[in-house]
Amino acid sequence: MQNEVIIFPTDTVYGIGAGLYDEEGIKRIYKIKGRDFNKPLAVLCANLEQIETFAIVDKRVKLIAKLFWPGGLTLILKTNDSYFNKTKEKTIGVRIPKHKFAQRLLIDRGPMKTTSVNTSGEEPLNDYGVIYKKYHNVVNYIYENDEDIDGVSSTVIDLTEELKVIREGNIKIEDILNCLKES
Repeated sequence: MQNEVIIFPTDTVYGIGAGLYDEEGIKRIYKIKGRDFNKPLAVLCANLEQIETFAIVDKRVKLIAKLFWPGGLTLILKTNDSYFNKTKEKTIGVRIPKHKFAQRLLIDRGPMKTTSVNTSGEEPLNDYGVIYKKYHNVVNYIYENDEDIDGVSSTVIDLTEELKVIREGNIKIEDILNCLKES
């Protein structure tokens, strides 16, 4: 699975991904997308236990995870010492998708660095035929989808210090703030 880049469906948009520690595969994603190397990739995981292997999961994260994961919410967290020592990354965006196929894939393969399928700066692609035509010769595998994709990128919040909103998707910031107030 090293140096392997795949395209697969999630609950929000189709993703392009490689293993969490697969440096060559991750570099290929940046090249395929024409993405700036200074723009980090998020990590999709099957469960909170996978996230705890590389990020710091505190009480706020557990509360938000219980209410909004799996789903269209990306949390930016501080990395743990082990992950930082391997990658020199101090923070990382994480998400648990609510898509049965993506869940099975992440259970089988482990956490994956991912981003939406598109040329950097363009709208995400969610049509398998269009994706296949554009990317079949530059990735190792493209998985078809038989579940709903809502086509809206995830809500992104930064929890490395005080809660900071990066982007709002289908999960509303007000709902997240309310769940934290009630705890």
